[in-house]
Amino acid sequence: MEDDILIQISNRIKERRREKNITVQELASLANVSKGLISQIENSRTIPSLIVLIDIIKALEIDLNEFFKDIRTKSKLSPILIKRKEEYEHFEKEHATGFHYQRILTRVINHSTVDIVILNLEPNATRPLVETDAFEYKYIISGTIEYQFNEEKIQLNQGDSMLFDGRIPHTPVNMGSQTASMLVVYFFEEKKA
Repeated sequence: MEDDILIQISNRIKERRREKNITVQELASLANVSKGLISQIENSRTIPSLIVLIDIIKALEIDLNEFFKDIRTKSKLSPILIKRKEEYEHFEKEHATGFHYQRILTRVINHSTVDIVILNLEPNATRPLVETDAFEYKYIISGTIEYQFNEEKIQLNQGDSMLFDGRIPHTPVNMGSQTASMLVVYFFEEKKA
């Protein structure tokens, strides 16, 4: 995400919060995140995950289309996008220990969003079953990972891949003694009114 877009998003959140005359703490409570995270977002010091951003926008009672309507990059987009390894954004998810994510790319394509990340999973990583409002594609770069769904367990080895509806409760488990790595692509579909 380019800096100018981050600043536009940060300013829009701050302006709307002030318009509604609510404090940073009140917005944090409404969006179910920490006060510190809201402060970092408003000051352009961090990029929220898509889910957190949507929760904040909903807490501010803004229509998603309205929120993003005028946000544009200042530069003309090239049809070729290169992202160097050192530019990948590290992030973590709540209630997950030993899960290390690196966001490679997030783009809106034809009113849908594609989010591409690398997940490095430590041998003893733990997390409860989760649901994602997206289709998820997994490609195992290294290691052996067992995907646990409600009643089903599927083992994937290096080079294996899988696509599934993320609304099915799921979690990965590293079956090896070394850190396992996978490419994860989330396909968020546009919500129909």
